[in-house]
Amino acid sequence: MNASFSAPNHATLVLDFDSTFTQVEALDVLAELLSAADPARQADVAGIKALTDQAMSGEISFADALQRRVQILKPTREDIASLIEVLKGRITASIERNKAVFTANPGKFRIISGGFHEFIDPVVAELGIEAEYVLANRLLFNADGVATGVDQANSLSQDGGKIAAVRQLGLSGDIVMIGDGWTDYEVYQGGAATRFYAFTENVARPRVVGAVDGVSTHVAASFDEVLHAEGYEGRYSFPRSMLKVLLLENIHPDGIRAFREEGYDVTTVKGALDEDALIEAIQGVHVLGLRSKTNLTKKVLDHADKLMAVGAFCIGTNQIDLKGCSEKGIAVFNAPYSNTRSVVEMVMGLTVMLTRSIPDKSVAMHQGKWDKSATGAHEVRGKTLGIIGYGAIGSQLSILAEAFGMRVIYYDLAEKLTLGNARRYRSLDAMLAEADVVSLHVDGRPENKNMFGAAQFARMKDNALFINLSRGHVVDIDALAKALDSSKLYGAAVDVFPEEPRTNDDPFESKLMGLKNLILTPHIGGSTEEAQEAIGQFASERLLNFLNRGDTTFSVNMPHVQLSEVQGRHRFLHLHQNVPGVMAAINAIMAKYDLNVLAQHLKTNESLGYVIVDVDRGYPKEALEELKAVGGTLKFRSLI
Repeated sequence: MNASFSAPNHATLVLDFDSTFTQVEALDVLAELLSAADPARQADVAGIKALTDQAMSGEISFADALQRRVQILKPTREDIASLIEVLKGRITASIERNKAVFTANPGKFRIISGGFHEFIDPVVAELGIEAEYVLANRLLFNADGVATGVDQANSLSQDGGKIAAVRQLGLSGDIVMIGDGWTDYEVYQGGAATRFYAFTENVARPRVVGAVDGVSTHVAASFDEVLHAEGYEGRYSFPRSMLKVLLLENIHPDGIRAFREEGYDVTTVKGALDEDALIEAIQGVHVLGLRSKTNLTKKVLDHADKLMAVGAFCIGTNQIDLKGCSEKGIAVFNAPYSNTRSVVEMVMGLTVMLTRSIPDKSVAMHQGKWDKSATGAHEVRGKTLGIIGYGAIGSQLSILAEAFGMRVIYYDLAEKLTLGNARRYRSLDAMLAEADVVSLHVDGRPENKNMFGAAQFARMKDNALFINLSRGHVVDIDALAKALDSSKLYGAAVDVFPEEPRTNDDPFESKLMGLKNLILTPHIGGSTEEAQEAIGQFASERLLNFLNRGDTTFSVNMPHVQLSEVQGRHRFLHLHQNVPGVMAAINAIMAKYDLNVLAQHLKTNESLGYVIVDVDRGYPKEALEELKAVGGTLKFRSLI
């Protein structure tokens, strides 16, 4: 997130080092390094951490804790050098991604710490902060190069030292203190700072957070929030930690982790939500992730006051009101390919089991019946598989079925690239008449409801097999039950149903229960660990690409624009109704504020227009307000 910043008239920001500038407490890390080299010192680690927590929470004096920690550790200069290398890799994420603000504004950002110049100076130098802007203690070393104490002449080695050190700076204008510890809050409480931010990205200390009043003291979950609140010119992209992500229905941990690692505020819900519960939960949410059991209706969308994007962590999107999302400028993404292999493998497994009557034989064995017979059992080799819907799953199924020695025929309304030796049939009836196994792989659009019913079962070969792992409502369940009960079908496997339990605790009911040579599974076609991991990664990546750089690749309802990372520039994202005059209005605003355009993209579909503009310098808030006010605007964002 590199960009140019300039804020000479804004407040001076003073940042604590331990657990603020870095993710860790430096002396705690030093203790761990020393104990790793000498296991006998393991007790020192616990002692150091206890002293750190007590000092940061204000339970013991800072001066006492500091002196005692150094005397326990007794680090050498070589130990300090090792610590520096570790700390360079543990700089807080939101601070590291805002490196440009430090280098562009020397003197506007200061580092203060009860720690030591010996390891702080080289670490903050990684982000362009000179040693002259660091306030810290200094270690005292003996002739053997071992630290034995602290320079007591430095005010930072004493209680209240941070207050005195900030006052001694003699800075004019507002001073903002940012830190996680009680001594940081004391800088504000003692009158040395105008405002205070309790920094919680790495650790939240209850006493410090509890002191925040929301007027001159605030909680900041990231450095982005501080920059945003302090109004640094050009820093008007909404802080990630203030963007709320709601993920429903047991989305894979990899997907959850991806959002949290990028700094977003993530809430997870184990199961699906009904309409009323979703209406309550979605208010204030910027990104919604769901699977197949949660319906995002128009009524829900009307209450989604902040929603920018929706991720379907599955293949289908029929559970989402796509038209309603488009009308509100909400981008929708799915994972159309991630569970393909899992579904295909299950179809082949079901085909083999049904052909061998394994379901019934397994039930009989559990009842103590031994039925060793080859009657009615066949190989799948040489049989004909008829695939209805030759998309990602159907086409991959044809390849795997051929590897089993099956002949493959398929039916699809659209022209598709035929793989292997598969043959396309332009008549569904003709395909049904030849297939020994019929496998359904169609989408869940409303017009597909009951597309496969009594007429289609009647046209199938006698003793054929029927498999549905697509959508529950595309099959007439009554007709399927009759086809099985009458022995028209030799067997069937059904994984999806018109009505499914909302959670695993709810009961399942169906007219198909108890029928012969019928496999019923609880919508698990794509439910393998591999598939869910791939879906979690794919869908979250699509959403993050949209959030972080405006990329709409793979969106199911937005114009597709593939974008690079935002580096060394500012980016405006303008989504609007596809009406005349929008581009002219946007360009007029660019000219009015003398913004140099580095790149500009426009892509439209039937109802939406998407404009991306990259500019090379900071911009006033007034420019943003005018861009938001352009006629037909649905959503507007700025990124840097």
